[in-house]
Amino acid sequence: MDREFRILMRGAGDIATGSLHRLFQAGFRPIALETDHPSAIRRQVAFSECIYDGETVVEQVHAVLVSSLEEAQTEKRNGRIPVLIDPAGDCIERYCPDVLIDAILAKKNLGTRREMADCTIGLGPGFTAGEDVDYVIETMRGHRLGRILSEGCACPNTGVPGVIGGYGRERVIHAPADGVLKTLRGIGDSVEAGEVIARICRENGSCVNVPASLTGILRGLIRDGFFVTEGFKIADLDPRTEEYQNCFTISDKARCIAGSVLELVCRAYGEKRK
Repeated sequence: MDREFRILMRGAGDIATGSLHRLFQAGFRPIALETDHPSAIRRQVAFSECIYDGETVVEQVHAVLVSSLEEAQTEKRNGRIPVLIDPAGDCIERYCPDVLIDAILAKKNLGTRREMADCTIGLGPGFTAGEDVDYVIETMRGHRLGRILSEGCACPNTGVPGVIGGYGRERVIHAPADGVLKTLRGIGDSVEAGEVIARICRENGSCVNVPASLTGILRGLIRDGFFVTEGFKIADLDPRTEEYQNCFTISDKARCIAGSVLELVCRAYGEKRK
């Protein structure tokens, strides 16, 4: 594989991590850009965690925090995925990527433009294929998940989580108040409906309990000490208590999207090699 084929991904959350992992396993060496304060819920499968810890491992692939593009190039040679704090994408013009993938999943375009790379890809709603990016990949669960669009937009965000084990909206817990999250349980723990899994401590010193919305496994939970605003997504529950290992492996959704990302990257790679 040509190590100078340059792939840049905006975002390193759990969905982005699925694509980064797949690209790496296929022999490509991507660089990821992240914010200085990422808010991934499924932290065990998000390369963005290296922003806090310096390094993280997801399914035997290592990601490491770097401070410059030069350091990123070194880590690529060392066989690790570099993650650079650059939420605005200031380094994109300097890096001149062959492929730019926007996997921020902000439900809107935060500055990715078609002219930034020979091939530009947007994940989910907020992009228009053929206008601000070359391709859009569908991220909504269902028959269209992972579909590659060369024109038009992905399905609009419904705000309703995908159904797992018969539960949809109930699986996701949102902050009941503004404040600093204090976790009482951890990812992978089995919890009962109504059990307090965290508290939100407000500026006035009072705390608000965060109960589990259903009985199951805590599949995702935002970091302890994170400041949240009311309504912010803070936890994800899986009612299938037998699916403990799913907390620590890349999801089916992320892998499906990753397959489409890899397809487009391989197509762009082939075009460059001609």
